[in-house]
Amino acid sequence: MIKRLTLALACAAALALPAQTTGGIDAGMLARLRAAQPRSAADSALANAAAGASLNALAANRLRPAGDAYFSDRVNSRGITDQQSSGRCWLFTGLNVLRAKAQAEHGLGEFTFSQNYLFFYDQLEKSNLFLQAIIDNAAKPMDDQLVTWLFKHPLSDGGQFTGVSDLVMKYGLVPSSVMPETYSANHTATMSELIALKLREQALELRRMAADGKPKADLEARKEKMLATVYHMLAVCLGEPPTKFTWTQTTASGVPGQTAEYTPLSFYEKFVGTDLKKNYVMLMNDPSRPYHKTYTIDMDRHVYDGENWTYVNLPMDELKAIAIASIKDSTMLYYSCDVGKFLDSKAGRLDVDNYNYGALLGTDFGMDKADRIRTFASLSSHAMTLMAVDLDAEGRPRQWMVENSWGADAGYKGHLIMTDRWFDEYTFRLVAERKYVPKETLHLLEQEPERLPAWDPMFAPEPLRHEGWPAARPKRPAVM
Repeated sequence: MIKRLTLALACAAALALPAQTTGGIDAGMLARLRAAQPRSAADSALANAAAGASLNALAANRLRPAGDAYFSDRVNSRGITDQQSSGRCWLFTGLNVLRAKAQAEHGLGEFTFSQNYLFFYDQLEKSNLFLQAIIDNAAKPMDDQLVTWLFKHPLSDGGQFTGVSDLVMKYGLVPSSVMPETYSANHTATMSELIALKLREQALELRRMAADGKPKADLEARKEKMLATVYHMLAVCLGEPPTKFTWTQTTASGVPGQTAEYTPLSFYEKFVGTDLKKNYVMLMNDPSRPYHKTYTIDMDRHVYDGENWTYVNLPMDELKAIAIASIKDSTMLYYSCDVGKFLDSKAGRLDVDNYNYGALLGTDFGMDKADRIRTFASLSSHAMTLMAVDLDAEGRPRQWMVENSWGADAGYKGHLIMTDRWFDEYTFRLVAERKYVPKETLHLLEQEPERLPAWDPMFAPEPLRHEGWPAARPKRPAVM
């Protein structure tokens, strides 16, 4: 009875609110909108065409140059990977960068590091990160912005390079043959949703314990039991990670080499060995903020005791110079961009002239890169491995190529080719080895970074890759 009365009073109050007399679409405005519409035969034909065809098909620019696949400088690689219906592009990209180094330095044949192995620990660490964040912020109300953000994003399969560095240095690496992909690794949606549901339930329990005055030690002891449940769910879906294994390395020509027993950490030490936290520098091109400054994004990490994404913001010409130096030295780079913009997925080409949406729709789209970032119109959506550039006679880049993780049949033989103009407009992140970064840029890392909130545009949702692209479901690391 009380609930009904409360609801009735709420409805009455809503009805009592004064109606807005200005700002709406009235009959006069609607008539003027209708009158402003073009009514030519061409417009009618266009509307008929749009009723039965995609806008991309209608806006395709058939007059643009076809382009080519020549590159003056290219890093060799062996083996295209496929993340399938998962948001693990960050993981595939990071491991592909490390694989290329291992192949070059140790003369290894075609193989891959197990994405599933690190993904298990990524999901376990993100679960702990979320639950510990709930404990740390238990005194805040449910409608606090941070608490709300946490409950919205308890877990995802998205991420960035600091996830690779933190996870690899903590848990090591194993070959894919030792822990291969499973259905749930390749199709993460259901598993991730169920674990997220369990985490939200567990988080509410922890908040109730805190509200009842339980000490933090009791909450953390309960958290450990909760994580045992998450561990079991992951083991069922992904398999349990090995603690030791035997592996035979093979040369590029297929000749078997040494067979030895490894732990994941000893395997990492032998075939990678690099301190991923000290040897790599995170770079960004974000024209909406001042250049030559260092920024960190709050809560943008995979491991509770790890590091937030911290980067130096650079003008595009300085970013390109670092990328070119790395490629010329046969070293791939971790790279991310807004891959869905002007993508010709069949040809595997990214070109701002691929589609003329303005001509099709009778309007202009005039925002620059900075405005697109400020308004969430363009964000870093996908990570790939930057591995080639074509330089003209003056040393200026003409086009670039990335090794993708959508399978060998996607795009241009498993790659995407982008014009330099597209690179300028939709490139965001680059991770390079320190030796390719100028000293004056490295010095910028010594400054205290400006701290950005988790809801900043640079903490971008990343798409879930479904078979064949497109991707629609947003992916975001659940971090603290």
